[in-house]
Amino acid sequence: MKRYRKENLIPLEKSRRTIQIDKRGYTPGGHPVLAGVFGIIGLLCIIYCIVVAVTGFGTYFFLIWGAMGACSLGLALILRSGRIMNAIPLWLKALFWILFCAGLFLFGAVEARILSQYNARAAEGADYCIILGAQWKSTGPSEVLRRRLDKAIDYLEQNPDAKAIVTGGQGGNESIPEAVGMRGYLMEAGIEEERILVEDRSVSTYENLVFGSEFLNPDEDRVVIVTNNFHVFRAVSIAKKQGYRNVEGLAAGTPLGSEPNNLLREFMGVVKDFFVGNL
Repeated sequence: MKRYRKENLIPLEKSRRTIQIDKRGYTPGGHPVLAGVFGIIGLLCIIYCIVVAVTGFGTYFFLIWGAMGACSLGLALILRSGRIMNAIPLWLKALFWILFCAGLFLFGAVEARILSQYNARAAEGADYCIILGAQWKSTGPSEVLRRRLDKAIDYLEQNPDAKAIVTGGQGGNESIPEAVGMRGYLMEAGIEEERILVEDRSVSTYENLVFGSEFLNPDEDRVVIVTNNFHVFRAVSIAKKQGYRNVEGLAAGTPLGSEPNNLLREFMGVVKDFFVGNL
């Protein structure tokens, strides 16, 4: 039997490195499954970003989806690379996952509150129906705003004693104040002009409700807020914070395929309004 001298043996550390090299370039420490998950998420976000951009759902918020897609793909590459993962300090990895999980928890909690009012139905007999403004295009109301107006028309026709308060000022890309266009839309639908009150100064949901309250008595009047389903929770919460004592929401629908974009944007709106004290 051939004897091996001690000096001919391969040191333990070198033998480990040799085993790693034999695995066709793969360095232990990566997370291929997680990398695949984030890779798929990244591709879906980028595809959705393109869809929203082409179909024209609202503002430039769709760029957020592109940014999230790029970040997810970057994270997938990092997770796939054992060399990079091994170079990242353990405390930094732990901090990242703690913040990531906390963000997911916050997102889920807020979305649950938003979805709780997704199918809000208002009782009959309100004194006022506040219709929250949205983009007014050169051709008329945007699809989001049209749905709010049509839902309000149904309610006003069933409650002839209720008055409508249309809200919304004029944005930089709008030819007229939103409230003025909304009044014309309601009148064309058969709602009497004397039943329509116009608030044309506001530029946000908060201002819609603050300025709109000048036409009524928030302590006594029954108020229905008409807006799209994803927006009802925040709108009603702001109204209650501003002193509306008897208020409820009436949910209009949203264009097919726009729900993810609207829900993400509304999440950010809820968080923003909470931190500035509107909720």
